[in-house]
Amino acid sequence: MSQPLDSRQLRAFAALARTGSFTVTAHELHLTQSAISHALKGLEADVGCRLFDRLGKKAVLTQAGEQLLAHAEKILAEMEVARAELGRLGKWGSSRLRIGASTTACQHVLPGVLREFKESFPQCAISIEPGDTPEMITALQAHRIDLAVNLEPHRNDRLDFRPLFTDELVFVVSPLHPWAKAKKVVRDQIARQQYILYGKGSYTFAMIEQYFRKEEIVLHSLLELGNMEAIKELVKLGLGVSILAPWTARKELEEGSLVTLPLGQRKLKRRWGVLHWQGRRLSLAEETFIGLCESVAERLG
Repeated sequence: MSQPLDSRQLRAFAALARTGSFTVTAHELHLTQSAISHALKGLEADVGCRLFDRLGKKAVLTQAGEQLLAHAEKILAEMEVARAELGRLGKWGSSRLRIGASTTACQHVLPGVLREFKESFPQCAISIEPGDTPEMITALQAHRIDLAVNLEPHRNDRLDFRPLFTDELVFVVSPLHPWAKAKKVVRDQIARQQYILYGKGSYTFAMIEQYFRKEEIVLHSLLELGNMEAIKELVKLGLGVSILAPWTARKELEEGSLVTLPLGQRKLKRRWGVLHWQGRRLSLAEETFIGLCESVAERLG
């Protein structure tokens, strides 16, 4: 495998191609003419062909030199861009933050967090990748995101979990549903309801299945949706029963368009938090983001 070209030799080559003069090139680069000559000789030896012809005091590109110049200009331009971007990272408040979050967190947690975060880090470039906990674990492992706001995962030794708050899942029904009118759930009727639940691949769906399995109840009629707003709208229309955390339907509960009822004597609780690589030192921006998540979580919890 051939070695990469020397960037200092490329810089001298590109400058000489532009000026055509060893003297002017040496002056621009703050080097001696001898240093420029040695750089060009080294580059020619490296690529295995002559790059310049001397016409009197002027250096003129050969055909090989013209071909190399097209590549050299692109390489040097990319290096300038990289240097500029790294320079911006060194300035206060200039960085990037790649967040992964469940769709629920995207809607109810992130808006308040990001609004305050941008006040402290106005130059920080923020990207958000939505997805459930399994998808966010994959994204963290692939280094596509830096932090993930999700449910606590099953055992994962390579990730740290910073707890934010704990919630409880409950039945959510229309105020016209018989359970809402009776203000209680009839256990014998649980299995016969039409359920509108969030995605089968989610941790929440698995937790609900496990909960009712222990209760020896099978939820036969299921409609699976990946949109929380759509779920709430269908429940409001009386088309089924859902199982949600009250904070995800706070507006609907306050206006009375939805009603909550406990699942049973046993509670079904989930723990939310922020995931990141284990042992990785977090940046100031990341620590600030987590701190703001904790502040928002106090209100949600």
